[in-house]
Amino acid sequence: MKNLAFILAFVFAAAIVSSCGSDKKKDDQKTDSTTVSMKDKVNQYAEVELTADISHLSDKEKQILVILFDVADLMNELYWIQSLGDKSGFLDTIKDADAKRFAEINYGPWDRLGDNKSFIDGIGEKPLGANFYPTDMTKEEFEKFDNPDKTSLYTLIRRNDDGSLKVVWFHEAYKEQLTKAHDLLLEAAKLADDAGFKKYLELRAEALITSDYYPSDMAWMDMKTSNIDFVVGPIENYEDALFGYKASFESFILIKDIEWSKKLERFAKLLPDLQKQLPVDDKYKKEVPGADSDMNVYSTVYYGGDCNAGSKTIAINLPNDEKVQLNKGTRKLQLKNSMQAKFDKILLPIANILIDSSQRQYVKFDAFFHNVMFHEVAHGLGIKNTVNGKGNVREVLQDMYSSLEEGKADITGLFLVTKLREMGEITDGDIKENYVSFVAGIFRSVRFGAASAHGKANMMCFNFFMDNGAISRSDKGLYLVNFDKMPDVVIALVNKIITIQGEGDYAAAKKWVETDGIVPADLQKDLDKLQENKIPVDIVFKQGKNVLGL
Repeated sequence: MKNLAFILAFVFAAAIVSSCGSDKKKDDQKTDSTTVSMKDKVNQYAEVELTADISHLSDKEKQILVILFDVADLMNELYWIQSLGDKSGFLDTIKDADAKRFAEINYGPWDRLGDNKSFIDGIGEKPLGANFYPTDMTKEEFEKFDNPDKTSLYTLIRRNDDGSLKVVWFHEAYKEQLTKAHDLLLEAAKLADDAGFKKYLELRAEALITSDYYPSDMAWMDMKTSNIDFVVGPIENYEDALFGYKASFESFILIKDIEWSKKLERFAKLLPDLQKQLPVDDKYKKEVPGADSDMNVYSTVYYGGDCNAGSKTIAINLPNDEKVQLNKGTRKLQLKNSMQAKFDKILLPIANILIDSSQRQYVKFDAFFHNVMFHEVAHGLGIKNTVNGKGNVREVLQDMYSSLEEGKADITGLFLVTKLREMGEITDGDIKENYVSFVAGIFRSVRFGAASAHGKANMMCFNFFMDNGAISRSDKGLYLVNFDKMPDVVIALVNKIITIQGEGDYAAAKKWVETDGIVPADLQKDLDKLQENKIPVDIVFKQGKNVLGL
């Protein structure tokens, strides 16, 4: 049986060739218009140079960075395979330079910030299951498939010669790349003087060739003092829009910002108390988050794979493994240089167009930083297992899980900021800055497209705010926050989401996502102004060893 990646690549290549090889005159006209269109699309991404001060790093640490770039490149290669198939076979068929660049940004022919619509003729819709499942597999067939590993984050579903389904572990399917990555990580571990970093690299190397990530996740949680951090492996499950079960490969190379990190140390100790203060029934907050969580600030010097596709991550809350979260908590990594770039190049210009002039002074970077940081904190709070014995929330809510979880993190993060101000833990600025920056952040994030989990989450929040009077829209398309109503509306939304999660109410989640996880006509009209004013939709990176001076 032919490899699915090869089949996908062949279909894509055939579609591209057939769409570009017909009537010459007609083709020339199409190419001219496409060139303009693709150039505009590429220019929607503001280029940012990913660099950092590494003068404080030792010679060994700099040698480690060189190795980590090579491992990260392998993760990038694997993500191409998972999301599309044959990268070279696909890109080589695209003759227009701008179309090729846009395909590189999107890791395929679908515009990830444009509802995953194809921007190359003849391709069709993006497969919900990406390259994780057979393209002809139905949900019913999967549900009847009796194999305990079929829902693992680290398995592919393939077909036997007789057409029946089978499970293939990542470390078997991607043996060549993962063996190389394993060997490189062990080389880096030999150079590491920081004991925690050394242990993590050694265990992560083993995880890549066994698909057992729990020991290395636990080691990563214990890694407190390293100047370098390295997020690597199959981590997020957004690419699997069919079930949300399968993890995608990605990698971040990070340099710790020691000064900013010290400012955040005290917040980690407050997590158990913040869990108790969630505005939900006690049964939905009985789980105690691990107290070993920490928060740190980093400069990112490399994005690869899932985190680099379309919208760029500006904060990290990991590990995703619920067992690790309950035992040790999570680590919250704020990517300050990327966050600042998005604020300066995107969020502030958006606010100047869509926020009422009387409230624009409340859009501040520090408030944006708080909102993003506590979004990540909120992922570790709430409930991981249903209260009625249905099982793990992630598995019960299936394809609705990511939208609900991102919505929970968004709004619970805002609730936490409010609480911490009441507790006197956050004293700088004003809560009005958090509220208005949050709303401006919705406008920034919803340009990711309502097809994504983040986009749906933002729209569910926006529509809830509008329906309950927390924000209003003028006839001129300007938005105003009602500071009196906002606190109660935030509480109500936190309660609604966590209750649905705790009950494992798939029907309620699905109805809500399908009803409110869309962009209303008025908002779309307002968002169109951003394109007219050429506000970037996101950022794209100039990155690598040379950029960092290695």
